[in-house]
This record gives sequence, C-alpha cells and structure tokens, in this order.
Amino acid sequence: QVQLVESGGGLVQAGGSLRLSCAASGRTFGGYNMGWFRQAPGKEREFVAAISWSGGTIHYADSVKGRFTISRDNAKNTVWLQMNGLNPEDTAVYYCAAGGYYSSAVGIGPNEYAYWGQGTQVTVSS
Repeated sequence: QVQLVESGGGLVQAGGSLRLSCAASGRTFGGYNMGWFRQAPGKEREFVAAISWSGGTIHYADSVKGRFTISRDNAKNTVWLQMNGLNPEDTAVYYCAAGGYYSSAVGIGPNEYAYWGQGTQVTVSS
C-alpha cells in the first residue's frame, strides 16, 4: 500500500509555470506506475500524464504534450509534474495516483490506479 500527498499547486498567470510534487510513503513506491490526473469543476477526471515504475515509459494527454513533463525519483519516493505554458484551460484540481505494481502496462484510465492523493488546486488566470 502507498499513501500519496501532492503539493505545489497555486495561482499563476497564463503562460506561467508550476511544478507539482507527489510524495509517497511506503517502501513499495518504486514498483508502482504513477499517473497525474486533473478534474475541473463540472467535468470528469481526466488523464494528464503517466510514468512507468522504471521511468522508461511515459504517456501524455494530447492537451499537455510539449508543455508538461512527468518525472520520478524512486530513491526520494517522489514524482513530479513540471507544467509550463499554462493556460486557463489547465485550471483544475490535480491528483497523483499509483497503480499497476511492476506492470509493463502504463494505464491512462483512472480505474487503473488504486491509490490516490488528496489533490492540489491549480488556477491559471488569463
């Protein structure tokens, strides 16, 4: 089992950057695929980015490709989401999630992740 805590959200102007962090507890973090999802008011939770347990496989949603970068450090039990070129459409609560223990299949669906953080708010003003 793993517990996740996100941080780094906030208010930023359009075009700005934020770096979200997700700190995990437990010695098994290194075996989990990790994902970032977001949910805007009145909308479904949507996939943003995912990284395999080894870091060798990465997926991005088309809407963030080229602007966001996911990375992880298993020694630090942390996964990050670097967000550049933010726009108002990126406003949402951002969640990190863990799933697919030592799986080669890196999921992009919320139901493929068993553990979730509490979320961190990102607000982009125009």
